[in-house]
Amino acid sequence: MADRIQMKTPLVEMDGDEMTRIIWKMIKDILITPYVELKTEYYDLGLKHRDETNDQVTIDSANATKKYGVAVKCATITPNADRVKEYSLKQMWKSPNGTIRAILDGTVFRTPIIVKGITPYIPTWTKPITIARHAYGDVYKNTEMRVYAGDIAELKVTQPDGTVKTQLIHEFKSNGIIQGMHNIDRSIASFARSCFNFALDAGKDIWFASKDTISKIYDHRFKDIFNEIFEEEYKEKFELAGINYFYTLIDDAVARVIRSDGGYIWACKNYDGDVMSDMIATAFGSLAMMTSVLVSPEGVYEYEAAHGTVQRHYYKYLSGEKTSTNSVATLFAWTGALRKRGELDGLDDLMEFADKLEKATIETIESGVMTGDLAAISTLENKKTVDTETFLREVNARLEKSV
Repeated sequence: MADRIQMKTPLVEMDGDEMTRIIWKMIKDILITPYVELKTEYYDLGLKHRDETNDQVTIDSANATKKYGVAVKCATITPNADRVKEYSLKQMWKSPNGTIRAILDGTVFRTPIIVKGITPYIPTWTKPITIARHAYGDVYKNTEMRVYAGDIAELKVTQPDGTVKTQLIHEFKSNGIIQGMHNIDRSIASFARSCFNFALDAGKDIWFASKDTISKIYDHRFKDIFNEIFEEEYKEKFELAGINYFYTLIDDAVARVIRSDGGYIWACKNYDGDVMSDMIATAFGSLAMMTSVLVSPEGVYEYEAAHGTVQRHYYKYLSGEKTSTNSVATLFAWTGALRKRGELDGLDDLMEFADKLEKATIETIESGVMTGDLAAISTLENKKTVDTETFLREVNARLEKSV
């Protein structure tokens, strides 16, 4: 194996859960280690190991990503009450993605993978739409409680000198609920810079949308910070690159997106990005055909699949059944990380390998060989539905010819 591509710096490898963990190993064994002398710093983010380490392994993996600059992450379980019981957990651990995003202060960019034979549900979408999702605060770091008839809810802020500011939220005549959210200028500024840098790298226009007409302080602060940073730091760069920055209301953005032909980056606040990335992925075909990368303003990258751990298929796998699970998003997480590692380390052969592996994957699908989820929506005439491992081996057959 002396002719395998050599790496200089390790990738941070974050293993995950259930069916995606099985696919993770298949991808490495079939498509990567036969060609690349893989160097990784490995972290097991499987739910059992997170529980054993009191989730310290998640924090360690994020700090390692800061150190090495590039990570690749498998899908992981965010436990609910049922999972706590199933895995006998010490507690209901937080989302590993949320923990990693908070430590890296990054923005998540998600882009659909377009292949022939799969027509978007919006037929005018001929070019991919990238969703840029802010990854800090809002409902994901909220505080909330039940309130009851007769309760008075107030917003209270204690300043460093002890001065207290209060504002009435609501006087409850009947039972209800309240929620408190926050964000910080520094994170919003990091979000803006990550978005503008990504747009320059991609050579694409970028939109940002919020609801500043209703949220005249909270959402308006996002709008103001984006505008200030663009005018002061990026306007001339955008003019030279021939790309544009555009702000509008979130409801107007949705209407414009539906009427568009795609080909731009749509920056969204945290919850908007969560919802809209799933909408974009589904409209283009499948969540399993979506790349996802977390980018920090310091230039740290963490690549992952945009979907979950495919629990239903995992239980089939455990019972000995063959599954036809789509591995493309996980595979493209690996290619994205390898390409970025090659770019940062000046390894052209590693970058070319990532390109060839992606090309072989798309060629496999466009030749009619695909997993069941794609076969159900593909318009190709001669489709062949294959199981999870067979698909990866079909990709390898085409990869071998190119390398």
